[in-house]
Amino acid sequence: MPDRKSPNILITGTPGTGKTELSSKLAAAAGLRHLNVGQIAEENNCYDGEDEVLECKVLDEDKVIECMTPIMEKGGNVVDYHGSDFFDEDWFDIIFCLRTDTAVLAARLEERQYSEIKIKNNLESEIFQILLEEARESYEPDIVHELQSDSIADQESNLNRIQCWMKNWLTDNSG
Repeated sequence: MPDRKSPNILITGTPGTGKTELSSKLAAAAGLRHLNVGQIAEENNCYDGEDEVLECKVLDEDKVIECMTPIMEKGGNVVDYHGSDFFDEDWFDIIFCLRTDTAVLAARLEERQYSEIKIKNNLESEIFQILLEEARESYEPDIVHELQSDSIADQESNLNRIQCWMKNWLTDNSG
């Protein structure tokens, strides 16, 4: 990845942990682009079928990468997606994996009217830290950070923490 003037940040975690809300707030506060991978997939028809059990479309990861590469090379992006292992390894300067208490997460997923099997699948993913481990296995461990995301106070704290990191990144990478 060429030198960038602004960092690329990945916000990942189980559906319902607050990725989109945090990514949107961070992008607005820091002057970055918010890239919601689900939205990019929808706008560019980056699908390869449908999962009838989980009632969702299956992402065509290669097509997503093709759509995102020119944007990612410029830097200054906050990427919001529950997975992390298919992105180019050098795209991100830091990765934040949001974690949520399972009772809080279950309520959020029920509010979204997820099916019982989809709620069970996502709760198991959270309990077993599937997405956190995926990020740790896919990237250098020192750039992967876990953030709790149970409440509005957690969201505000996470936003402040990421903005502090970004301030340090900009200082360290200026010149």
